[in-house]
Amino acid sequence: MAQALTAGQWNRTLLHRQHLLARADEDAIEVIDRLVGMQSQDPRAAFFGLFSRIEDFDPGELDTLITDREVVRMALLRGTVFLVDGQDARWIRPLAQVAFDTGLREHRRHLVSADADAVIAEARAVLSCAALRVADLGARLTERFPDETPTTLTALARSGLPLVQVPPRGLWAGRGTPTYQLLDDWIGPGEAALADDEARRELIRLYLRGFGPASVAAIQTWSGMRGLRPLVEAMERDWELLEYTGPDGQKLYDLEGLPLVDADRPAPVRLIAPFDHVLVAQGDRARIADDDLFARTVTPNGRSPGFVLVDGRLAGTWRLDADAGVAVELFVAVDRRTRAELDDEITRLTGFVAG
Repeated sequence: MAQALTAGQWNRTLLHRQHLLARADEDAIEVIDRLVGMQSQDPRAAFFGLFSRIEDFDPGELDTLITDREVVRMALLRGTVFLVDGQDARWIRPLAQVAFDTGLREHRRHLVSADADAVIAEARAVLSCAALRVADLGARLTERFPDETPTTLTALARSGLPLVQVPPRGLWAGRGTPTYQLLDDWIGPGEAALADDEARRELIRLYLRGFGPASVAAIQTWSGMRGLRPLVEAMERDWELLEYTGPDGQKLYDLEGLPLVDADRPAPVRLIAPFDHVLVAQGDRARIADDDLFARTVTPNGRSPGFVLVDGRLAGTWRLDADAGVAVELFVAVDRRTRAELDDEITRLTGFVAG
């Protein structure tokens, strides 16, 4: 019989694996790898994500990883921009193509006379060994396909090719419009370490290492892939995975040998990044947030605020104001001690932003 997991254990285990119970004394690349990359739709989100997870994190460390091409910013799972280890990007990007194929089908319908495959091939040739801004890529492609709009042509290129957003965009103080280069041209040629079902298995392992125990629905929500249940069940039969029963009777899976964390483990106040995967694209969000509170964080323009965690659960949001101060909106009442802890985190984040 599967072991029952309490709501408190489930919450604290997630926070522990996410380095949100105690900041880690580790290098940024180690944390990035353990989290299977970080959301980077907001170019500074990964910096804030590492700030909340690493003791005395220096944004210059991540800047160096980006400029040294050890980590890359590129659209991956769900078609969303991730900051991820460049070598992992080689094998994860093909798995993510299912999300891009939806976009490809839509963009094909907007073509007047060109063939989509020919557009993608031309984009590959144009981008070979060269980084181009979106506008420049569109201009180059319209020279070859004058009947088409630059918007459609560049959208096809982004959906059909593994493109990195190269610096300075994505650096702590970086600015500018997205500039793209082919992944292999940016980090150097190489073969993907994994492919097909073995790559999917590894992605499941990595997700559970950073986010488990988790349901199949949660794995699929985060990855943007469907049909993973047979693979997860096969991994359980192969003794790779354990099964738990969640607090509401749901079936949860985890890697063999990973410990659970007691429900009474203290959870400090944390200010976590906009778009942070601990809350966003989170199929098991109930373990860390009430639905009505999370709904208050959703904005009409799709932008994400930063999130406030109190006692391990969503309790509010934060934003940088015009003076680079940290403005917090709490959704719940907190006691004096918690307010003091929150003020300490606000001071810490304000100092981080100020440099």
